[in-house]
Amino acid sequence: MTKQIGRREFLFFGSATAGTLLLKACTPTATTPDASPTAAAPAAAGGDAVKVGILHSLSGTMAISEKSVVDAEKLAIKEINAAGGVLGKQIEAVVEDGASDWPTFNEKAKKLIEQDKVATVFGCWTSASRKAVLPTFESLNHMLWYPVQYEGQECSKNIFYTGAAPNQQIEPSVEWLLEKYKGQPFFLVGSDYVFPRTANTIIKAQLEAKGGKVVGEDYIPLGGTEVTPIISKIKQALPDGGVIYNSLNGDSNVAFFKQLQGAGMGPDKYPSMSVSIAEEEVKAIGVEYLKGHYAAWNYFQTVDTPESKKFVEAFKKEYGDDRVVNDPMEAAYIMVYLWKQAVEKAGTVDDLEKVRAAAIGQKLMAPEGEVTLEANHHLSKVVRIGQVRDDGLFDIVSDTKTAVKPVPWNQFVAETKGFACDWSDPAKGGKFKIS
Repeated sequence: MTKQIGRREFLFFGSATAGTLLLKACTPTATTPDASPTAAAPAAAGGDAVKVGILHSLSGTMAISEKSVVDAEKLAIKEINAAGGVLGKQIEAVVEDGASDWPTFNEKAKKLIEQDKVATVFGCWTSASRKAVLPTFESLNHMLWYPVQYEGQECSKNIFYTGAAPNQQIEPSVEWLLEKYKGQPFFLVGSDYVFPRTANTIIKAQLEAKGGKVVGEDYIPLGGTEVTPIISKIKQALPDGGVIYNSLNGDSNVAFFKQLQGAGMGPDKYPSMSVSIAEEEVKAIGVEYLKGHYAAWNYFQTVDTPESKKFVEAFKKEYGDDRVVNDPMEAAYIMVYLWKQAVEKAGTVDDLEKVRAAAIGQKLMAPEGEVTLEANHHLSKVVRIGQVRDDGLFDIVSDTKTAVKPVPWNQFVAETKGFACDWSDPAKGGKFKIS
């Protein structure tokens, strides 16, 4: 049954010491309707609280994006606590800073699991941080909820992916560009780590299959701001204009778009499609540098659904009218609710095998539309493309209307074509050949 996230009035009582944030609502605890009243007290609970981990970059180059994701997760926790918590217990969030450093992410993940004994972790943004912590979650057989679009080519039993798989963002955006800018060549630019490089491998394979043309590809270090050489390469490769497909992350986008405009390369001749720039980044970079450019996501603040309006209103009420919401924030917000629903169905927080099994098939009427957690641990999601407008929000120029099922193993890449993932069937698991 699909559940809706309603608007609730709530109070916040918290403390923050040594990186730990306690979130509690001033409301009496209540057993949730489908929770088991005889469920054992979870091992991750301290008194009347269930501990969960929040692990994102609060400092470093990725803080520009990840701080707001933390805000969204905290909002969901606060709302859940106000409604009685999970299995009648309040949620206590232990917040750690990955500091935009991948070894630090792994150290903090181990701390959350082994020392804080959290029931689950909500965390990461970059694929580099996710890849850094993945061995820890798998070796300790724990659970990570990951809220950001990514390159696919992964399907872990120990991760639930609530952002887009490539067929829910990258591939449809390339298809849309091929139709809108027929015959225009592509230049691929990205940060130098696993997501952009894998994404561009997919894009090149897709363009080859569809008759598109790539005339250049270049990378800069994550967080790097020396973008003059790459701007020169784009101008040389596209002297008459063309499409820029952008998978830069973090602060690099600030320098890139400012210098792109400074070089006279506006969206009229050099339209860009970004997969890591959303409302929060537009605000930080400056709308004057991004107006007219595109981004591909599953959710924009301008999505016109009752659930989206409630989400925007609740977030602004909590954090200020000047704040904006975006796709990773929405994916982070809803993954807390999906975890709650799974726990309530399982009747336990500490038996992770039961929680994992209960998570599959969960539905939620989310701000982006109805989502379903599939057997491959990814969400079915609506695909949207937006164009930056004067106020820094996005006009939605393309919308699939109905949810697209996730395909983690890419079907354009020869090595993974014909493979799928199904964690509801142990015989299939993370990667099996489709018959």
